Parts: sequence; structure tokens; C-alpha cells
Amino acid sequence: MPTIALVDDDRNILTSVSMTLESEGYRVNTYNDGSSALDGLSTNPPDLAILDIKMPRMDGMELLRKLRQKSDLPVIFLTSKDDEIDELFGLKMGADDYIRKPFSQRLLVEHVKAVLRRAQPRDPSLVREGEVARVLERGSLVMDQERHTCTWNGENVVLTVTEFLILFALGQRPGVVKSRNALMDAAYDDQVYVDDRTIDSHIKRLRKKFKAVDDDFNMIETLYGVGYRFRES
Repeated sequence: MPTIALVDDDRNILTSVSMTLESEGYRVNTYNDGSSALDGLSTNPPDLAILDIKMPRMDGMELLRKLRQKSDLPVIFLTSKDDEIDELFGLKMGADDYIRKPFSQRLLVEHVKAVLRRAQPRDPSLVREGEVARVLERGSLVMDQERHTCTWNGENVVLTVTEFLILFALGQRPGVVKSRNALMDAAYDDQVYVDDRTIDSHIKRLRKKFKAVDDDFNMIETLYGVGYRFRES
């Protein structure tokens, strides 16, 4: 079963959430601050990390920033219900999902399952005869869904699970506008609700990542009030 890293300075949350996740069959590694978590995540990489935003020594935002420098590990944020700015900033930094405190244990489990499903690469052995391999090539863009790799002009672009799914959905039909709702359906499980701003935040981060390797990148177009599309070559 997948390993989950749980990072929170509240020992009650560490204990209760660990028990819930372990009862679902997950292995859980717990950390009570961001600094110790950073060392632990490097030594024993998990399949998913659940990070509290407000912690001593190193908060969840800083921990995510350091993780994103070298990893596309799926991340779920735990945030206070009134900290909307933290949610938006976290999504811009590359978090895959967030849950507001206080939360039900069942809701957390469903979010974990949804993010892990999206992160799971397809087994190439399951591709049926005659089925097209899940490799997308659009000019300088090459995306391999089974390997979760993305390159632009031959340079690797590290994407989170959600970013990858959104870009793959856009790239499948260049020139065709995808509404925010359509992109939500492509990137999120039916049991997870996100709003329009969540998709906007992921698009902004996608553009930033591609501009880091090509300052002239302009392939993701915004149609205000409608949605987004991948520019036709």
C-alpha cells in the first residue's frame, strides 16, 4: 500500500489521522514540523504528503517550496477555514489539493484516494492491442502519461499530477476551448470539489514553469469568460 507522510504540529491530528489512514491500509510516517519533515521526506520518499500550513520552524508553504525544487510529490494542504489566501497561494506553488480544518476523517480519506488515483501511472501491460499509447506530441511539447514525463524543446518540465492532467487535456485538442468545468473534470475526481480560481492558479503555474525553460512560451491561451485552449501550431 502507498506510504503517506503526515506533517502537523498538532499531536492530536497526527494521532487521529494516522489511525484513520492506517485502518485504510496505508503506511504513515508522521512529522511535527516542516524542518524534520524535509529531512524525512528526502530519506524516505512517500507516495503522498499531507502538510499543515502553519507550523513552527518551517511552515507548510516553505516546505512545499523546497519540495517543488526537486520533486513532483503529490501534496494535500491542511488549512484553516478562514485562510483562503493560503489556499490560493498553496495552489499557485504546486499543491494538488487542500482540506479545510476542521475536517471529517472520511473526507480526508476520499481526498487521499482521489489524489493517489490521479498520480497512479497506467500499467503499459494493460494497453489493449490496437490502443494508442498515451504519448502526446504537439510541436515542441511531448507528454508521456504512463511515465508522467513532460518536455518542451527537449527540456524536462516537472509538473505536479494536477498540472499534468490539465495540460494533457488541453493538448489533446489544440485550438478547442476547454471550460474551467471541463478542466476540473479532467484533473479532479468526482468526489473532490474545486472552484474556478483553483484551475486559474494551476494555469498560472503551468505558464511559469514553461517560461522558465522558454521565455517565449505562449501556447496556453486564455479566453476570458470562457476558458483556456492550447494554441494551434
